[in-house]
Amino acid sequence: MAKSNRGDAVFRGATLAAAGSIPLLFLLILLMLLYQSRLSLSAFGPGFFFNSAWDPVRNLYGALPFIYGTLVSSLLAIVFAAPLGIGCAIYLAEVTNSRFKEWIATMVDLLAAIPSVVFGLWGIFILGPIFGLSLLNAGVLLAIMILPTITAISREVLQAVPSNLRESARALGATRWETVKLAALPPAASGIIGSVVLGLGRAIGETMAVTMVIGNRPQISYSLLAPGYSLSAVLANQFAEASSDLNFSVMVEIGLILLFITVIVNGLARLLVWKIVSNGRIQ
Repeated sequence: MAKSNRGDAVFRGATLAAAGSIPLLFLLILLMLLYQSRLSLSAFGPGFFFNSAWDPVRNLYGALPFIYGTLVSSLLAIVFAAPLGIGCAIYLAEVTNSRFKEWIATMVDLLAAIPSVVFGLWGIFILGPIFGLSLLNAGVLLAIMILPTITAISREVLQAVPSNLRESARALGATRWETVKLAALPPAASGIIGSVVLGLGRAIGETMAVTMVIGNRPQISYSLLAPGYSLSAVLANQFAEASSDLNFSVMVEIGLILLFITVIVNGLARLLVWKIVSNGRIQ
């Protein structure tokens, strides 16, 4: 018995250490970013978030154009990808049982395996003549890139819904659409939202493909066909060329902003999931 208790204690300690390593790793990343960006935080303060100037020669920096470009391109990607991805998942999980179903599922997996630089080249040569190097080009390209994530996860969540819920709906005379709406979607809502959030997270952090098609102009424009810039793109383009301690610190603070945006987005999504789960239905 003593040996068994000792084994349980070792097992509990090992699993606790594994679980505790996750928040510890996040804390270490946060502390590193805060320390390396201290010069920028001290020099510009909160105004860094709202300033549009970007002139390394005169040490004038502002992150607003990059925040704007990141949010606009990512939200465009979700607007385009979420309906298509969820619709494809519903078709694969609820509508068809033909061989065409497996072919589509395989193509979704293959789409997820394409390197981002290849997507970038496709965006330049195919979408470029249509949209130019612009925010819209970046949004459409990101939508294609996150489509497999939303589709695959939503499909798995829908397939995990107990079949007796569908059978009960059909026994009451529900049509196929009513069965999906009333029996399949409510239990799967939190998972589907999770798939959209994961897609949004990838869109926010995507670097190479966005850098190739967004235009890389640090200006705010209300036209989606105008060039823009994103937080990840400016890091990819200018981090290695930081010529002063302040410039380097500014680059690190941009990475810190990117981390904060990701945390805020996931936090809001988690609150939405809790609301849906507590209500027990789709609002």
